[in-house]
This record gives sequence, structure tokens and C-alpha cells, in this order.
Amino acid sequence: MAVSDLSKTLIFTINNILQQEKYKTALAVIKGFRNGAVYGAKIRAPHALVMTFLFRSGSLRDKVKAIAQATYTHSRNLACFVFSYMGLQILQQRLQGKACQSHSFLAACLGGWLVFGENNNINSQINMYLLSRILFGLSRLAVEKGYIPQPKKDPFPLFAALVWGIVLWLFEYHPHTLQPSLQSSMSYLYHDSNVWHDISDFLIYNKPRAGAQQ
Repeated sequence: MAVSDLSKTLIFTINNILQQEKYKTALAVIKGFRNGAVYGAKIRAPHALVMTFLFRSGSLRDKVKAIAQATYTHSRNLACFVFSYMGLQILQQRLQGKACQSHSFLAACLGGWLVFGENNNINSQINMYLLSRILFGLSRLAVEKGYIPQPKKDPFPLFAALVWGIVLWLFEYHPHTLQPSLQSSMSYLYHDSNVWHDISDFLIYNKPRAGAQQ
């Protein structure tokens, strides 16, 4: 009974603190860390699961370990970035006395350098994902601001043609310039499709099982 009463009191106290305006900025940074960790895990876990079992060799234990490591790294990095970004924004607002657009840019620049500046597979994927979104966003903003004229026709077909033309040219003649996971995906789709020995590795398997050709 005493334990139950203590739990109720603790929850009541925490909820009371969460409702107080003076703690709102600090609590927002903490919740940002929480949301970054959760979102990073949700995004990375299924991606790592699929990519690992499709393309990674090794034992089941090694694969599970790789999935866990990738999920942890993505979750940790995103949590730390949200924490630093929100914290640096608040700090700049307190120092300057008002919110400015530059605060968001500077806070994100510093957070990106600190958290996503290490050149590894996880950070590379995240940064390249954002780069594609940035190019779309800047293009739309340039049209909205009148810096470039509104296209008379939808430019998306031309965009798609250039993207696929360039990436397949790079894959075929300069594959080392592409990220390993993209190389693996494209090898599976385009190069492995040229090789088979019988119906088993034509329709059922991508490659013949060990000992099948002996």
C-alpha cells in the first residue's frame, strides 16, 4: 500500500512540474531528445533488418548485432542532434532577446557538425537523404520568391530522367563513387540479373546455393 501511495505521489509531482511554464524550455529539450531517439529507432530498425538480411553475409548472431548497432547509432545521433539543436536555439534566443531565422540555421549547423560530421554509413545515408530534400525545397522556394520563373510544364519527368541516367552511369563506370548499400542494391538488380545456371537461381534464388553446382 505504501509503495502504491509513493508511486501516485511521485507521478503527481512529475505531472505538476510538467505543467509549470518556467520549466517548459528545458523540458522541451528533454522531450526532443526522447523523440529523436524513438524516431531514429523506428526509422532505422526496419531498414537495417531488410538490408542486412538481403545483402549481409555471416551468422544470424552477426546479422542481429549489425541491426542493433545500426539502430542504436541512428537513434543516438538523432536524439543528440535534436537535443543540441533545440538547446542552441534557446540559448541564442536568450542571449539576443528574440527569435531570429539565423538561430535555426546556426544551431543546426553546429549540431550537424558535432553529431553528423563523422563520416560513417549511417551519417552518410542521413545526410544524403536530407540533401535530396534540400534541393527540392530550395527549388520550390526559388520559384515562390521569383528568383526563377514558374516552369510552364512539370519538370519532374526531366528530373527523373537525369537522376536515373546519372546514377546508372556512375554505377556502371564509376561504382566506387556510390555508397556501398546503393552499390549492393544495384548489383542485385542489374548485374546479378545477367547470371543464372538453372531454374533454381533463375526464379527461386538470386544465386545458386553452396554445393548446388558440384
